[in-house]
Amino acid sequence: MKLRRAKVREILEKVEITEAAAEGKALARVDERVIFVPFVVPGDIVDILIRKKKQNFAEGEAIAFHKLSDLRVEARCPHFGFCGGCKWQTLRYDKQLFFKNKQVIDNLQRIGKIDCRRALPILGSESQFYYRNKLEFTFSNKQWLSVLDASKEQNEIGALGFHIPNFFDKVLEITDCALQKEPSNSIRNFVREYATEHNLSFYDIRNHNGLMRNLIIRTSETDDLMVIVVFAQESEDIEPLLQAVATEFPQITSLLFAVNMKFNDTLNDQQINVFKGKDFIIEQMPSFGDKTKLLNFKIGAKSFYQTNSKQAYKLYSVAAEFANLDKDKIVYDLYTGCGTIANFIAQSVKQVVGIEYVEDAIVDAKTNSKENNIDNTTFFAGDMSKVLTDDFVNANLKPDIIITDPPRAGMNPDVVAQLLRIEAKKIVYISCNPATQARDVSLLSEKYDVGRIQPVDMFPHTHHVENVVELNLK
Repeated sequence: MKLRRAKVREILEKVEITEAAAEGKALARVDERVIFVPFVVPGDIVDILIRKKKQNFAEGEAIAFHKLSDLRVEARCPHFGFCGGCKWQTLRYDKQLFFKNKQVIDNLQRIGKIDCRRALPILGSESQFYYRNKLEFTFSNKQWLSVLDASKEQNEIGALGFHIPNFFDKVLEITDCALQKEPSNSIRNFVREYATEHNLSFYDIRNHNGLMRNLIIRTSETDDLMVIVVFAQESEDIEPLLQAVATEFPQITSLLFAVNMKFNDTLNDQQINVFKGKDFIIEQMPSFGDKTKLLNFKIGAKSFYQTNSKQAYKLYSVAAEFANLDKDKIVYDLYTGCGTIANFIAQSVKQVVGIEYVEDAIVDAKTNSKENNIDNTTFFAGDMSKVLTDDFVNANLKPDIIITDPPRAGMNPDVVAQLLRIEAKKIVYISCNPATQARDVSLLSEKYDVGRIQPVDMFPHTHHVENVVELNLK
């Protein structure tokens, strides 16, 4: 009989957490080893149970607190410590801003070797709670019960909420989320109760079966309200559920549904059906340079729009100021989404050319220009690396200014190479990922000097941050 050696649990006692780190964690240093720990803040003194060891660092969990940091505040959310969405909720907001600002500068300097002397202090969010205009929830046929015991699940009980970090098939039941205004919580809880009472099956991601799959709720500053219920299969139970939601919440202006039978949750290639109301909501934002002129933006189920509406105005205003717009300038707006930036700056320039991968978003972008009586924008749909060619530039005139706001992965190397060939006098780079932004800016530095840098906090209580970099042709 072969004897197995029992695994020894390593516990580090009375360790001081020294600073915030990536992915919303904090870190400590013990004997020149870096320890990453979630749900703690700098200044806490804790006992750490080591969960994972690597060559140069380790990951652990705080199992006892000897001293609470002066930087601590009480968590507002009942799910804090289990849900991974707001890991900095116990950290004072001014310190959240400090560490986000530091994160941006550290990435630009370390990855991109970028001169950050012209960096400006981060712009904080006016609202730290109920600031999101969109939340996506997931159904699961197995409810996650404990973050301390990864094997502890309870079969036959479904959950509607958020995925547990690092576990694709684990969903935490959410009863009260402070990120989106009402009736977001009421709608989610109603749908879950209805589905449970009527024995509607929740999605099993491993076996790819079950009816209830996702729930998406979008709100706006105009009080429009969109609800999208995503099912994993066709069923005669779909219509009664949607009718119950429509009856219970008559304020819903856009009640939509989709039947997604794929193995992933993306809806860009799925048909969206209208059950009640319109297939879009309207968001409003003042035009750049004229706050008295309100622009209306049509947002469909597949449209991208910044999830913090009020901060989006600050973010786009920074980008417009960095661009040094005037009536003689031609601007390319790359990754334009539903044309928010393009229409936001249109009255300040000669022409705006927008490019976006999602065709439905481009349809919305064109509609947004038409509805706002803007006639100096043109929009194109397609893969950026394939659309933004020499022939495209010749046909649409060379841009004086390029504003680019790519997804988290940053820009394709072919797109970066094309920007270097175009040689616009100025590039304004907006990013939600300082690491990939630093990589791209470093490549662009072949022909561009870095000017002003402006971090903007769009997502309080998370480690995420937007950043705007001004690039001037040498």
